[in-house]
Amino acid sequence: MTDATHAIRVLVVDDQDPFRRAMSAVVEATEGFAVVGAVDSGESSVAAVTELVPDLVLMDVNLPGIDGIEAARQISAGAAPPVVVLLSTYDEDEFDLSGCGAAAYISKAALSPARLLDVWSTSAGSSSGESSGQGRQPDLR
Repeated sequence: MTDATHAIRVLVVDDQDPFRRAMSAVVEATEGFAVVGAVDSGESSVAAVTELVPDLVLMDVNLPGIDGIEAARQISAGAAPPVVVLLSTYDEDEFDLSGCGAAAYISKAALSPARLLDVWSTSAGSSSGESSGQGRQPDLR
């Protein structure tokens, strides 16, 4: 387990406990990354970002209440927002992700330590493993 004080701080958001555990396991298996929280709804993700100040949010698209797309929009509108990556079991073309502030989309089946590192490096411009990506959220859509 990586020391969370020097790691990329990750918030995991999924309404299904098995997926939260799987995403958390991938994060913990990725050198330089640490889970700082896990929540089960879009509303709680918005609140958790304020409370936990993560560098990266891995968020399911299909959530109860506000979905991941709207939650990403609200999170990215904040001051110094984290990088938001949306995930789903569905194909990316089934969603309109334009303008929501998400830096990337990953199929849940494709999430791995290598893919996580690649998305972080591309989205945050960070290859050093430092928590320098905060507030640097490009909208690649």
